[in-house]
Amino acid sequence: MKSTATWIAALALVGSATWIGIAQSARLDDRALRGAWRSGQWVTYGNDLAERRFSPLDQITAANVNRLGLAWTYVAGTGGGNQEATPLVWNGTLYGITNWSIVFAVDARDGRERWRYDPQVDRAFATAGQNRGICCGVVNRGIALYGDSVIAPVIDGRLVALDAASGRRRWSTRILPEDSTGYSITMAPRIANGKAIIGVAGGEFTPHRGFFVAIDVGTGRELWRFYTVPGDPSKPFENPALAAAAKTWKGEWWKYGGGGSLWDGISYDPDTNLIYVGTGNGVPWPGILRGSEGYDNLYVSSILAVNADTGRLAWHYQAVPGDSWDIDTVQQLILADVTIAGRERKVLMQASKGGFLYVLDRVTGQFISATPFAPLNWASGHDPKTGRPVINSEAYYTTTQPAVISPAAGGAANWAAKAYSPNTAMMYVPVSGFSSRTYVAIPVDLVDGRSVQNNGTPRGNQVPPGTPPPVTPPYIGPSRDGRGGFLIAFDPATHTERWRVQGGGGAGGGVVATASNLLFQVVGDGRLRALKAEDGTVLWEVQTGQRGLGPPITYQVDGRQQISFMAGAGRTGGGGLLPMVYTFTLDARMPMPANP
Repeated sequence: MKSTATWIAALALVGSATWIGIAQSARLDDRALRGAWRSGQWVTYGNDLAERRFSPLDQITAANVNRLGLAWTYVAGTGGGNQEATPLVWNGTLYGITNWSIVFAVDARDGRERWRYDPQVDRAFATAGQNRGICCGVVNRGIALYGDSVIAPVIDGRLVALDAASGRRRWSTRILPEDSTGYSITMAPRIANGKAIIGVAGGEFTPHRGFFVAIDVGTGRELWRFYTVPGDPSKPFENPALAAAAKTWKGEWWKYGGGGSLWDGISYDPDTNLIYVGTGNGVPWPGILRGSEGYDNLYVSSILAVNADTGRLAWHYQAVPGDSWDIDTVQQLILADVTIAGRERKVLMQASKGGFLYVLDRVTGQFISATPFAPLNWASGHDPKTGRPVINSEAYYTTTQPAVISPAAGGAANWAAKAYSPNTAMMYVPVSGFSSRTYVAIPVDLVDGRSVQNNGTPRGNQVPPGTPPPVTPPYIGPSRDGRGGFLIAFDPATHTERWRVQGGGGAGGGVVATASNLLFQVVGDGRLRALKAEDGTVLWEVQTGQRGLGPPITYQVDGRQQISFMAGAGRTGGGGLLPMVYTFTLDARMPMPANP
């Protein structure tokens, strides 16, 4: 293997050439997107199609990181929820999306606004008593760039293309009917071979049937649609994969939708032309209410590999058969080449809500490992050959027998950004400490087929009066003494945790890795901090005073490495802190703004 220094030097040469090519080009085509992560910009959601969130920049080092200061801020909007979006940077412009799907472009040098686009979402879409299906919060997780367009999701079910220079709308495609209930779009679109891939959220509502679509980026035309669970068996199934999946269901599940929503977690491998997606829980949550207790219910809580051109399923891995606990497998899917047992493997890695960190062969779907990184009790392990989880019998709750399950529905890991560094060959994961939730099945009454915000379980752990004491399955994984959040380093080659430091949590912020072996992490309590990638030593941190922080990015503009992220859970009508973009660079001296 090349030494780290040699590798970085070679990467710098390639990156310099790529930077020049991209900077001189007005358009980002598929070839440019494939290598754009080397450019020092940040033009895709995960900085590369493999979602590694690794940057080749090394201007900020352990020796000078204490010189970081605030360079500029930008007020993104009035708010309405957390800031969960990843900004993108291309040709000196930072693009972002905030609450109510408002898209903005600012000069990456100083934060001056260039344009702003408001899709005019009807605010009644999320008004109490009129909620047509937003979970959880009026949030958006990001945008995509392609050609000279910004591809933006709109929470009410649209996908729009905007001119990157002016913000003028080029096309608008409705993914969901205007009168749909129980559905929304909160995830960032991903680009795969000229197609924007986007899925729908709504697994907290009944009925709900998950799906994702491929949209032609040039025209806005829908090219194919993949449903994640089968529909009414009296009608033809949309494809052979769903016909096979229907054999794993029982009862009249289609009346409840079945579930399998998508609100995060897509990556793309151009070499195999496969899109990898993660799917959500069954709907309603308890399998007993779906009439499918004891059945696998494909493809809920699964990882799917789908051909980008045809929408055909290549392989699947179901992490939680018949998921009754909201153990979504929707979290970030990282692709990397890792040497395991002396053999280089093309792998897919995911730290999921359920507390297992999965490593799969991304070409074949073969199970490699599943390692607990948080206290959990819904399963006791996995079959080493098939990868099927061994679900504890005590975890199956009913209408008369509650169960205490860990992790709670918030998950051991959630949408907070993870990173993988080829320098250290480690994956960096914000995780939550110990959590649990009491589940009992509560029947769902459908009214005229309209969605109801009832997932079939109690809210706030409040079980019905007279319910017997819950059972608690046995625990595995780290100690339950760990509270709060952590950042961990995981070695996928040996399936072991290398280190763990306090601060993080699976519900917000995230981390980015750089070639100087620094990690920049946004912590949910308002901090930005820098850590050594090798051992987790905290080298520097600053408090913004904000909450509701989104994932950080790092990029280069005018030869200066910068770090940006969004923060602020302001609310329309007053209250909370205004959503803002914060940008840091070496030797900047701007005072931290007082709470807006």
